[in-house]
Amino acid sequence: MAEDKHTWCQLTPVVKVKIAGLPKKLVFISRMTTSNTVRGITLSVSASILFATMSAYTQWLSPLSGLDLLAWRVLWTLPALLVLLWWKGLGQALIDAIGSMLRRPLLGLFFLALAAMLGVQVWLFLWGSVNGRALEVSLGYFMLPLTMVLVGRFYYREQLDIWQQLAVFCACVGVLHELWLTRAFAWPSLVVALGYPPYLVMRRQVSLNSLVTFALEMLLLAPAAIWVLAHSPNLAIVTARPPLLWLLLPVLGLLSTMALACYLRASGMLPMALFGILGYVEPVLLVIVATALLHESLTLAKLGTYVPIWLAVGFTAIHSVKLMQKR
Repeated sequence: MAEDKHTWCQLTPVVKVKIAGLPKKLVFISRMTTSNTVRGITLSVSASILFATMSAYTQWLSPLSGLDLLAWRVLWTLPALLVLLWWKGLGQALIDAIGSMLRRPLLGLFFLALAAMLGVQVWLFLWGSVNGRALEVSLGYFMLPLTMVLVGRFYYREQLDIWQQLAVFCACVGVLHELWLTRAFAWPSLVVALGYPPYLVMRRQVSLNSLVTFALEMLLLAPAAIWVLAHSPNLAIVTARPPLLWLLLPVLGLLSTMALACYLRASGMLPMALFGILGYVEPVLLVIVATALLHESLTLAKLGTYVPIWLAVGFTAIHSVKLMQKR
């Protein structure tokens, strides 16, 4: 068979397997296994819980701004991430990836674009938590699974079962209600919903371990983080409060490492549609945090947006349980 009829699918860092007759967009589906599906669901739900915890945690980091928190999060994420990489035996893989990036400028630009896209999302998540806009950000996370399901359906050609279709329908009802209610979406909601899918699609083109890729992104964001802190008016406040500098901010970095590592690992293990629908767990938790702990108000009119989306979460849970039973 001619070589151009085969698609190369990298299964490990050193082994490549030739799969005949599969379009490139279906290669990812061919890699799905029972254990990967169960682990991916577990990692996705764990990431949602950790992200919600981090949103509540920001109330102890006053008076830092969203940009301050982004910079500190990057700098305190790096040590925990590097320790995790070396513990898992991936230190050499990171060094090799840095070398490849330095030798190939286009590859470096590709990773720089990934880092910038991730940086915007991380900043927005923290900014919303400390500026009373957590509900607007959470609405973006409600919309995000819908956009990711659409990417999975039309770009990766993934099929939706009845429970996923019901979840998508309910999500559409909630999103359309919000559009009718406000005549527009707040810009934080749109940045989340439209910014994450291109990032995740680009990230799937990278054959590196997800932790190694995450480390590269954090390393590329580190110079900008240092510059932000050097010009921040709140730097003196942080240095004058040792518990904030040496306890609260490092814990933020640890939570960030665990949450993003789980999220990004799950994104590479699950079909895009399933991964997208599982994303409804996080915004539900974020709404609970915003209303119960951050004292934001959820009006009666807003229930027309959130109740259908909460139903989508329920249908997603049913789908996940049935999928695991079937596997």
